[in-house]
Amino acid sequence: MNQTTNKRLLALDILRGITIAGMILVNNPGSWSSIYAPLGHAEWTGLTPTDLVFPFFMFIMGISTYISLRKYDFQFSRTAALKIIKRTVVIFAIGLGIAWFSLFCRTWNTLGEEELSFISRLGQSIWTFDHLRILGVMPRLALCYGATALLALTLRHQYIPYLIAVLLGGYFILLKLGNGFAYDSTNILSVVDHAILGEAHMYKDNGIDPEGLLSTIPSIAHVLIGFCVGRLLMQVKNVDEKIERLFIIGTILTFSGFLLSYGCPISKKIWSPTFAIVTCGLASSLLALLIWIIDVKGHRNWCRFFESFGVNPLFIYVMAGLLSILLSNILIPYADGNISLHGYLYKVILQPLLGDYPGSLAFALLFVTLNWSIGYILYKKKIYIKI
Repeated sequence: MNQTTNKRLLALDILRGITIAGMILVNNPGSWSSIYAPLGHAEWTGLTPTDLVFPFFMFIMGISTYISLRKYDFQFSRTAALKIIKRTVVIFAIGLGIAWFSLFCRTWNTLGEEELSFISRLGQSIWTFDHLRILGVMPRLALCYGATALLALTLRHQYIPYLIAVLLGGYFILLKLGNGFAYDSTNILSVVDHAILGEAHMYKDNGIDPEGLLSTIPSIAHVLIGFCVGRLLMQVKNVDEKIERLFIIGTILTFSGFLLSYGCPISKKIWSPTFAIVTCGLASSLLALLIWIIDVKGHRNWCRFFESFGVNPLFIYVMAGLLSILLSNILIPYADGNISLHGYLYKVILQPLLGDYPGSLAFALLFVTLNWSIGYILYKKKIYIKI
């Protein structure tokens, strides 16, 4: 096969599905103290396989944004702008909702140890907005999607690479001048987040919020890189040309990012410019490999598992987040007290049977399988839930 049309790219769905399955896998171990090294994030600088899943998804989001905006011929209109803004607000609100629900459940269980009436306990559990984390994975996706989509409709596409360079270059200067590579509260990212968001509304990690305000700047550039790659990808119909373009882009970005890392360390927690460049490069190369495997070699039987994740990505990710919260907060009687369903499955069943690390991994794999089974039903029924 040497030709392909501009129809939905199966390889793009598969890569998207791989990243969603990966995000669910690494976010849900049986125990955070028993994680194999590749399934944990780099402590500060460096890169692990786990550090790739989120940026890969954002890269794909950039490509998908290009594909979806073609129906507007990339012309700004009130209809298009309102649709983009609405989707941005919805995704951001869902992220806040998940954070609130997690806080509600934890507070409800904590207050269960106190002598409170049902109404008082419920009220205190609901009103936790004074220490609700504002930013996170879904809010970052929302902000980056909204910014990329609006820029794509208002800026000539040939200028976008220059904007990417300005955003990444400007952010690097900000990091250098603001102690931005320090893993503590003196970091400019921490200072700004504390001043604007407040510590009560931030992720607790040495004062650094990995999805903070300033690090959203290179994240927008990250999605814009995906957008540019999507433009180059969809300009040609020949599958060999698509693969060639993706491999060239991937090689240039990956090597450039690693070379620049001598002066600008790769760090996910601050979304350093080199982190964005390297991960976009690796994502581009992996997408080229998948197109070669699927469209050139015709190996598609293995795809269905990941395609089930890829066609309903955000819905499955949100569902997995809610299920994880419920498993961690639904308590059942055990021994002389209570234990969560999560704790029971790992500590009582999997850990004694398999051991600490294998049991923790088994829990994560079972949780991925649970979410896949729901996604597969939707996939078979051709139900696509857009968020």
